[in-house]
Amino acid sequence: MGYTIAQKIIKSHLVSGEMKTGSEIGLKIDQTLTQDATGTMAYLQLEAMGCDRVKTELSVAYIDHNTLQAGFENADDHRYIQTVAKKHGVRFSRPGNGICHQVHLERFGAPGKTLIGSDSHTPTAGGIGMLGMGAGGLDVAVAMGGGEYYITMPKMIRINLVGKLPDYVGAKDIILEVLRLLGVKGGVGAIVEYAGEGVKTLSVPQRATITNMGAELGATSSIFPSDEVTREFLRAEGREDVYVPLQSDSDAEYDDEYTIDISKLTPLAACPHSPDNVRPVSSLSGMKIDQVCIGSCTNSSMLDMLTVAAMLKGKTVHPDVSLSISPGSKQVYNMLAECGALADLIAAGARILECACGPCIGMGFSPKSKGVSLRTFNRNFLARSGTADAEVYLVSPETAAASAINGVFTDPTTLGEAPRVEIPKQFTVNDNLIEMPASMDAADAVLVERGPNIKPIPKGEAPAEDLSLKLVLKVGDNITTDHIMPAGTKVLPYRSNVPKLSEFCFTVCDKDFPKRARELGGGIILGGQNYGQGSSREHAALVPLYLGIRAVVAKSFARIHVANLINFGIVPLVLECEDDYEKISQGDDLYIKSFRKAVADSDSATIINRTNGARIGVKLNFTKRQREILLAGGMLNFTKQKNS
Repeated sequence: MGYTIAQKIIKSHLVSGEMKTGSEIGLKIDQTLTQDATGTMAYLQLEAMGCDRVKTELSVAYIDHNTLQAGFENADDHRYIQTVAKKHGVRFSRPGNGICHQVHLERFGAPGKTLIGSDSHTPTAGGIGMLGMGAGGLDVAVAMGGGEYYITMPKMIRINLVGKLPDYVGAKDIILEVLRLLGVKGGVGAIVEYAGEGVKTLSVPQRATITNMGAELGATSSIFPSDEVTREFLRAEGREDVYVPLQSDSDAEYDDEYTIDISKLTPLAACPHSPDNVRPVSSLSGMKIDQVCIGSCTNSSMLDMLTVAAMLKGKTVHPDVSLSISPGSKQVYNMLAECGALADLIAAGARILECACGPCIGMGFSPKSKGVSLRTFNRNFLARSGTADAEVYLVSPETAAASAINGVFTDPTTLGEAPRVEIPKQFTVNDNLIEMPASMDAADAVLVERGPNIKPIPKGEAPAEDLSLKLVLKVGDNITTDHIMPAGTKVLPYRSNVPKLSEFCFTVCDKDFPKRARELGGGIILGGQNYGQGSSREHAALVPLYLGIRAVVAKSFARIHVANLINFGIVPLVLECEDDYEKISQGDDLYIKSFRKAVADSDSATIINRTNGARIGVKLNFTKRQREILLAGGMLNFTKQKNS
């Protein structure tokens, strides 16, 4: 039997375990990336592990999330990351250089390599034939220190693309169609591979848009072949030397397979408040809109920007619409200025934001109350925009531009002939905002600067012999990391200050949760399906740990979040019978006899609800390594014990 693209990369990087679906494997990681909302904690963890120098082929620290500096906190974190990166052998991408995934695709991504990043959209690198995976900051720190990255061997999903995209239909519409077909849980435990004749018609930026939003499927990663299109992109970036061809074998086997005729696609939109709530734009035509945001790591490439500029040229944004545009990188911004497209955007009335994540994470440009916002982003979770009652729709750049002009939801296919846009054959390369680390000889002289907002990392505790705690919070299905640990301008500056950050934990769901958790001295959380979906932010585990949460019970968990819970010593328990969810209410007294022993060597346990007498079975789906981590009280304790 032959291998898929992902299986070939896994096979060449396998350090431990067997390539058997569902079993745990350890991978050698070639490259890592961090961003500033998660990076401070990742480097604090790297220091705590006693790692003097990173051992990866390449590690890059990006500043792209916390770029609004309303106080000293973000600036202090940036200086800490800059100095700790210089000392430990990490390249530093300065503020203004661009969004981590866009810059990494342009300047560092390489076919056939492995990459993990402390950001859930790291699979963007799959657009270049790289195996990119989102991970918690602690997992990234371990990889930087030379350790393996552990995942469950994924199943393989193949999506065959046939045909060619019609005018005004973009790569965003392809991934929205995939989300419509599979849903936000459709990729859980899988790597999605794209194949078929339609692949050859898609540029690397288009492919990267698709792999970027594979995160919304819950997939471990998404990947395209490395072919002549890939070679052409790398040549344009002056990096053809890293090109290697990479295809699946003709006899490779897949667990699931789907076919999409992209020539029959129409413009699509993900409606509030989930990326898989997809409808045709034509069914929304005429709906009044208030705001349009174009950019993010999903749609901020040169191709996207040129397409929008061509559609806006000679026109004016509707007076009732506020339009923001965020180029994905300095390279894109520079080239827009050189070719005149930037002038077209400005003349049309667009507000040009810096090369950063910005509105995508609620970092400015929040909609008005009850506002309708069209965004070319990847997530439209409730309140993520910074406005709790906003209605956020995810659309392509083509739909965004057409709607910005008309002031209402507009199907761009009704506009007549589409402007012709081509990717430049040569990109302007200037890496002057990427700082190289100090040499090994000079590293000792580098002083790491720590501002007063940087607080110590909370430490996990070993499981108690018996677990006896109250249910401090009960939530429903598809609880995201944005629900658990919100982002936005008020919250993100405290990512390195867990005590302060804890004031915001779960307040999207229950504003009294932090106070209640403190008063009770901690407790247990109950969730529904797909608990912890969304971003890789480990703070969604780290902050509940600080508030005394010792276990989370759910119908099912998202991949990255369950890994983060284990890394910080919080025990994730899966309901054996989903109907038992109804047998537990917030405030109930819950008890598990011989809890520590169950974590050590049992696949199941029984929760006794002392409030109503119910008995609830739960599964402990852990590997031997995960059990050892939990028994140590988390990955940091486990690592120290191993190295002592």
